[in-house]
Amino acid sequence: MKYVDEYRDRKLAEKLAAEIRRAATRPWAIMEVCGGQTHSIVKYGIDYLLPQEVELVHGPGCPVCVTPLEMIDRAHAIARQPGVIFCSFGDMLRVPGSHADLFQVKAAGADVRIVYSPLDCLRIAAANPTRKVVFFAIGFETTAPANAMAVWHARRQGIQNFSVLVSHVLVPPAMTGILESPDNRVQAFLGPGHVCAVMGYREYEPIPPRYGTPIVITGFEPIDLLEGTLMAVRQLEQGRAEVENQYVRAVDADGNTDAQKMIHRVFEVCDRAWRGIGIIPRSGYRLKDEFRDYDAEQIFELGPIHAPEPAICISGQVLTGLKKPHDCPAFGKECTPQTPLGATMVSAEGACAAYYSYGRHLVALPSAMGKV
Repeated sequence: MKYVDEYRDRKLAEKLAAEIRRAATRPWAIMEVCGGQTHSIVKYGIDYLLPQEVELVHGPGCPVCVTPLEMIDRAHAIARQPGVIFCSFGDMLRVPGSHADLFQVKAAGADVRIVYSPLDCLRIAAANPTRKVVFFAIGFETTAPANAMAVWHARRQGIQNFSVLVSHVLVPPAMTGILESPDNRVQAFLGPGHVCAVMGYREYEPIPPRYGTPIVITGFEPIDLLEGTLMAVRQLEQGRAEVENQYVRAVDADGNTDAQKMIHRVFEVCDRAWRGIGIIPRSGYRLKDEFRDYDAEQIFELGPIHAPEPAICISGQVLTGLKKPHDCPAFGKECTPQTPLGATMVSAEGACAAYYSYGRHLVALPSAMGKV
């Protein structure tokens, strides 16, 4: 396929892997931030191509994974309210709350609908003026512009029966939170290409000099990931710490400034809880006060919801690069994509789900298989 096959070229991949082997003279732990990158790494066996000195660890880059269990339960409580039409992207419908997922809530009688854009919800709201239409607005900065636009247009069009349940999270505070942890072992990052396509990478530039940690903004195909890893290893070996951009075909320093303006018109920065991690200061978006009439949490006033994670789950350690999925005693046993216990198994882009989907619960660990 034109413009894709060249980023999956086997000979080029082998050449890049060989260059990484030549460049790496000591152990390095590099975290890929995005769940899409994790999925590609496992799907294509990128980590098996790397030398023993270079370890890829998985970060909190799957928006479905890091949506708190309490927020999932809050969504279910709203969806069960009489007269509510609850809308969501399809990837959230199978995510379990404390007692059910949205498919089960729908089966029990709630009006739960899959949409492909938050703007679809405005059409649903206009067609159902006596009902309350709620959109589950989750994700990183990537999805924030469209969600902000839906709220903006709802106010412009005078649509009063539409609201959003917001659970947006931001990447840079999560990265600094990981680096400031006393248990941190991350020495460099492969930065999130899709997020940076929207936000640019200037907000990442203060991080490398402050923490001595290189960041390489990286795409999602095998060649992207290998080239990004090589760039990170070269920085580490040379004692450099700066932001570099591997994903030049999609990302520039400033990003999409029109999208950023829309975000800042509607949202403001706030503290956010991350599933498996906890509260990270100033790591999320919430609606500005002028848009509070479109805030589902204000409209439905459900009060505090407490939802503890299963004690056996180590997803918080997986999300911060301290553990791998196969380190969990429940992985592939009590915890599977059909019966997920924790954050990293609830989405196809979660590290545990990716490991399971590509059979890593059925084979020996990489160290036992022997890396290149």
